Amino acid sequence: MGEYVNVAVDAMGGDNAPKEIIKGAIEAINENKKVKVYLVGKEDVMKAELAGYTYDAGQVELVHAEEVIETAEPPVMAIRKKKDSSLVKALTLVKEGTCDAYVSAGSTGATLVGGQVIVGRIKGVERPPLAPLIPTENGCSLLVDCGANVDARPSHLVQFAKMGSIYMENVMGIKNPKVAIVNNGAEEEKGNALVKETFPLLKNCPDINFIGSIEARDIPSGMADVIVCEAFVGNVILKLYEGVGLTLIKKVKAGMMTSLRSKIGALLVKPALKQTLKAFDLEQYGGAPLLGLNGLVVKTHGSSKAIEIKNSILQCVTFKEQGINEKIKEKITVQDKVTTEEQ
Repeated sequence: MGEYVNVAVDAMGGDNAPKEIIKGAIEAINENKKVKVYLVGKEDVMKAELAGYTYDAGQVELVHAEEVIETAEPPVMAIRKKKDSSLVKALTLVKEGTCDAYVSAGSTGATLVGGQVIVGRIKGVERPPLAPLIPTENGCSLLVDCGANVDARPSHLVQFAKMGSIYMENVMGIKNPKVAIVNNGAEEEKGNALVKETFPLLKNCPDINFIGSIEARDIPSGMADVIVCEAFVGNVILKLYEGVGLTLIKKVKAGMMTSLRSKIGALLVKPALKQTLKAFDLEQYGGAPLLGLNGLVVKTHGSSKAIEIKNSILQCVTFKEQGINEKIKEKITVQDKVTTEEQ
């Protein structure tokens, strides 16, 4: 067996930990023999959970952590005080180089703080953005940023666009991905101060394929591959996306049960409908990477089930194999050199 892609998994983080976290980790290693998971958490609890699975023991390593950072805890204080927590110890494995990536369904705030403080930013990256894939009519788009930087500056958004383009081209295989900035209209002169100041910077950036503004209603159609915004706007888009999707699925299912005729029709269309709805299931895309760090940090939903954990771990393999961090370093370093020469 060649070199593994080593992934540190916070086994105690999330609403469904450790059961769904460990189940997803085992499913990932059974599907891909290139992966080794470092399960971090209370050793006795993890051993008890693992007892029910069949897997290659060489692909799993247990790292004991006595403490757990809860979602409601202040992130900075929790990172400082709980050094023996599963979240901190898992991030430390990435910092030390033992692991290539980190996956957690635990505290978002602590993951964002820990990612920057423990793992650290790539030199030149001003603010690492949280970037989830969201389903669209054409496949999926990358939403950058959805939760890490509420008060972003124009230069941050330009870097978001560059890093997002690298991710979509190399991880998702989209050649020359289309980049758009979220706006309240298609016209260049529209938008708030941040959008108006950022627009010309994106327009004149040679590293991206900028197509202009995108309104929220055009996001599901797949008009853009990389959707750039600051975290407040991005988080609203993501949560509305999730809420509308769940509501539509519930309404469709309820509508199919209203009469005998609709029930018969439901049986006939069930296979095609199931396949269609699967394309709009956010779980299949895995978690959101925190781009621009010295190692890969992936945050999944707090309510993640095994399938999302599995897919999050598997996306770490592509990230590593495609050298995403190396490509980001190259782009950001080139930008710094150009800026220095201009000065």
